[in-house]
Amino acid sequence: MNFHEARLPARLAFGSTGGVERRTEIATLASGFERRSTPWALGRRRYLIGANLRSLDDMAELVAFFEARRGRLYGFRFKDFADFKSCAPSGTVSAGDQILGLGDGARTVFPLIKTYGDVERPIRKPVEGSVRVAVGGVETQGLSVDWTTGAVTLAAAPAPGVTVTAGFQFDTPVRFDTDRIETTLESFEAGRMAAVPLIEVRV
Repeated sequence: MNFHEARLPARLAFGSTGGVERRTEIATLASGFERRSTPWALGRRRYLIGANLRSLDDMAELVAFFEARRGRLYGFRFKDFADFKSCAPSGTVSAGDQILGLGDGARTVFPLIKTYGDVERPIRKPVEGSVRVAVGGVETQGLSVDWTTGAVTLAAAPAPGVTVTAGFQFDTPVRFDTDRIETTLESFEAGRMAAVPLIEVRV
């Protein structure tokens, strides 16, 4: 897979803009009614970073990170400060934040998810050490987490009908959406960088 588990340094993303996009296909009928559909089950996130950087050192660090990813070739981890927890951004992560599923007496693996209404977003890149899990409302330490896929493996299978919940922090897997970075030297110690686009990738 063309993905590096490196995370973009958070300070290089301060002042970033971004959000979720959807793809909706609309067909207008002769009667004026519409038929709307989407080929996407999930939204896709886009960001612009780097426009607020002024330090030549910070710009050099971003360029070095860009070079290490070979431009658009390799994906990487990005902390979206507007959406990086299983709870609200200002909240405290708890083991009961998100429902992962129900036990059946045999299943031990539960992928991390975050729900937005009735939409379930798979969480593939949890932050190491941040995952908390509860079985039947009781937090457990008997688990392991694959930090590269978001799969939680419990030491024992929950009994049938028992709810498994989790709380966590996570990164968004992205890649650069350009093969070019432009900087302008404004003084010996300061400069300006054109906004650099990032786009979420499926992993």
